[in-house]
Amino acid sequence: MSPSPRRRRAVPLALGAAAVLLLATACADGNDEPAATSPSPATSASSPASPTAETKTITMEDFAFSPANPEVRAGEKITVVNKDSAAHTVTATEGDAFDTGSIAGGKSGTFTAPSEPGEYDFVCTFHPNMTGTLIVR
Repeated sequence: MSPSPRRRRAVPLALGAAAVLLLATACADGNDEPAATSPSPATSASSPASPTAETKTITMEDFAFSPANPEVRAGEKITVVNKDSAAHTVTATEGDAFDTGSIAGGKSGTFTAPSEPGEYDFVCTFHPNMTGTLIVR
């Protein structure tokens, strides 16, 4: 004897509802915070790095800095990603507060923000039209 037409519709509907419930409980941990993920392996210093919550990132693309006026904490590590094909630098215009040195196209580098709060103008030494201001809080 075959199941009634009503029962044939109820089984797939019940299975679909159970799948939705299972996915909803698997994705939520009850506190509206993103689920913790395992740490990713460290990236190579020569390949573009993925920004993390602890690191600020300055991107060099289309011969411009983005953001042009990044705000950072004193002593914070800053990752610089060069998305252009030409080499660039992030170099303080006064004193020797910071200088990434040459970062080849498609590569990345890092530097540490000055320990004293203030505004520090910077430039790409290869392309003086590329300018910005590092705001240290």
